[in-house]
Amino acid sequence: MTKLLTTSSSASVDAVTVTLISLILLSISSLPSLTHAIGSGSTIAVSYGSATVCAVVASQPTKRILCYNYGSLTTIRVEPNTSYYYISAGRNFFCAIRSNGFSLLCWDTTGYSSFVSKRIYYNHDVLLNNLAIGDDHVCATTTNGEVICWRGSVNNNCDNFPSQQEKFGEITSGFGFSCGILMNTSRVRCWGSNSIAKQIEHEFTNNSMLSIVAGASHVCGIDWNRSVICHGNNKTGQLSVPLHSSGYSSLALGENHSCGIRLNGSVDCWGGGGEYSVNEIEGISFESIVSGLNFTCGLTRSNFSVMCWGPGWSNRSTSGFFVPFGEEILPGPCVQSSCWECGIYPQSDILCSGSGSVCRSSTSCFNVGQSPPLIPPPGRTPSSPHSPRTSEELTRGLLVFAIVGSVGAFAGICTVIYCLWAGVCFGNKKIHNSVQPTITRAGSNGGAASNNSLPTSLPSLSSTIRRQSSRVLMMRRQRSGTSSTKHADSAEEFSFAELAAATNNFSLENKIGAGSFGVVYKGKLIDGREVAIKRGETGQMTKKFQEKESAFESELAFLSRLHHKHLVRLVGYCEEKEEKLLVYEYMKNGALYDHLHDRNNVEKSSSVINTWKMRIKIALDASRGIEYLHNYAVPPIIHRDIKSSNILIDAHWTGRVSDFGLSMMGPESDRDFRPMKAAGTVGYIDPEYYGLNVLTAKSDVYGLGVVLLELLTGKRAIFKTDENGGAPVSIVDFAVPAIMAGELVKILDKRVGLPELNEAEAVELVAYTAMHCVNLEGKERPTITDIVANLERALTLCEDSHGSISSGTNSIVSE
Repeated sequence: MTKLLTTSSSASVDAVTVTLISLILLSISSLPSLTHAIGSGSTIAVSYGSATVCAVVASQPTKRILCYNYGSLTTIRVEPNTSYYYISAGRNFFCAIRSNGFSLLCWDTTGYSSFVSKRIYYNHDVLLNNLAIGDDHVCATTTNGEVICWRGSVNNNCDNFPSQQEKFGEITSGFGFSCGILMNTSRVRCWGSNSIAKQIEHEFTNNSMLSIVAGASHVCGIDWNRSVICHGNNKTGQLSVPLHSSGYSSLALGENHSCGIRLNGSVDCWGGGGEYSVNEIEGISFESIVSGLNFTCGLTRSNFSVMCWGPGWSNRSTSGFFVPFGEEILPGPCVQSSCWECGIYPQSDILCSGSGSVCRSSTSCFNVGQSPPLIPPPGRTPSSPHSPRTSEELTRGLLVFAIVGSVGAFAGICTVIYCLWAGVCFGNKKIHNSVQPTITRAGSNGGAASNNSLPTSLPSLSSTIRRQSSRVLMMRRQRSGTSSTKHADSAEEFSFAELAAATNNFSLENKIGAGSFGVVYKGKLIDGREVAIKRGETGQMTKKFQEKESAFESELAFLSRLHHKHLVRLVGYCEEKEEKLLVYEYMKNGALYDHLHDRNNVEKSSSVINTWKMRIKIALDASRGIEYLHNYAVPPIIHRDIKSSNILIDAHWTGRVSDFGLSMMGPESDRDFRPMKAAGTVGYIDPEYYGLNVLTAKSDVYGLGVVLLELLTGKRAIFKTDENGGAPVSIVDFAVPAIMAGELVKILDKRVGLPELNEAEAVELVAYTAMHCVNLEGKERPTITDIVANLERALTLCEDSHGSISSGTNSIVSE
């Protein structure tokens, strides 16, 4: 083959190329198509509430931001003075992604002389490459297409927020909603609190889009034929695209109007009751445009200056208003990657001052109906320097790609054949049960004890407790939406004054609990968000303890990079002098501990939790959060303080793990033990860790086992045998002997009542799982993945009307 590549005639090469490419195209035809839409971020933005125009300066080593405020007729130099990629603006603020994508900063534009920055994102591992702002919310995409949102009602907790499997090539934001173009289908996907989102997504169902832009309540986009398609609110004709709607390269939408740039640079506008005349900009060619509610600004092609026009731009002249920046503005971000998709913008080297290149827009470089290339040309990957593409390079590159693809296809076929031959496909592989004992019914054929050294004669309602394969389950949960190993930092920085105002100066009536390093208060931010604010105590003894344990730094470091639906999300922080505060999303239904043990809460507001199905669900929620920490966080994290008071419940009755003040980076495997001084809570702390100063992930498993026993019995981790006194008893010593003796029914929480037929085996499965979790030796405890598997099975049993394990569907069984 080497000889063929180097010495064969061109005719032979062409023949082989055609053959191999034909093979590879056959395999590609079954894969989803790709889209390479350029990001919706821009280098100009308008904050319409304060009539402020901001832009990224060109032809300078530092791609800094300048703003012009029309109210004060003042040009403002934005600090910090550094380089930026994209900017976008909302009502009274704008945000920008720093060059290289590791940081996102926002500025309030209500000040006339200077703007104060606030960093809301910082992560060198997960970079941002796209930005879109609605009225009051901010959204961005990471380099792998995952969406993150901040502020307002459109955030990561929206009911219709994209899953981590949904990857976007472009996003845009309107009032209370955002939309994006999915990479694998080129279809439009919308989310947010505004009901218009669902309507717009539905109306775009049959369209494959190259780019989209949102207005206040409508969205327009350019499809692969370069036709403009608009959907959403059409009260003032903002969807009424001109008859000749093809040939547009860029769009900008306001509250009740839409505008577009044709390929020759001229601008058309429609909607708005005819107020958006383009007569005042006749004869001017634009490179890009952006709209506020009722005006539009554009970057001219002739000299890269910014002009604004429209009814909302006060006292405008008949020829439009040129913003007096005094410097050229970039027509696009200066990037370090190759512009293999559409080539480099003219004068790019001068505009970027020799640092990076401006890439041409994908909407202006392809012929009508033509899709971008599936792969970058050889030698010009997005991370490589730009180099000319030759016919010979293309031929060789396609040859290599075809050969590698053919080898991959052959390996895939072999894998499928082996999978079918070995019987491991479709969950049919038999896995040895090494976590749970084999338990038999009376009159069954018996069963051997497991390697957990439990007696074989334990009576049980179950036939066999099945252990799932950890590896298979981890892969399955990744496919079903479990968070990936890398996530973005989305912690906002607050002032102490903001948080004091949110909590009525930390009043006692706002106090809702205490955490690892301070008191927790309920608060309401100025934008209406309800939050929980943890304030570190400033006393000397407490301060020494904080310095020793680094609780504040620990929570901030961990939670700012951890994002999972079963972990309490960190909203932001404040660090002023001795004051250290953390701001979390507010958990409406409080702590699991209160529902189980608070006398004022048990009978009334806890009625929802007094079912076996709900208790098992919350246990499963918590275990999934811990599984993420142990298996998907990089490096893995050991919580060290798993207990019922650190499992909070949100408005939808979803369990969330909280309080990472004692958390530590975990070992890479269970074989690595790290000696350290034990920390935790009495009754939940791992005896092996406490006695031997040996910490592993199995220490969290012990704490979770105690929580499972709490859910089963309704008892505290340490309780007294008599309400009027008596000796303190450990829930482990109380419950485990009864479970081993087959007398589980005697210790179940009477408030929930005896389990029904379809719940009996589920409750028993939870009991045996808990018993193994609290084993004195860590090596005898199950992994968190095994626990999740058992709890998933238990929850399925609760939902199974037949109630029998043997009648349920099992893809993996014991030998």
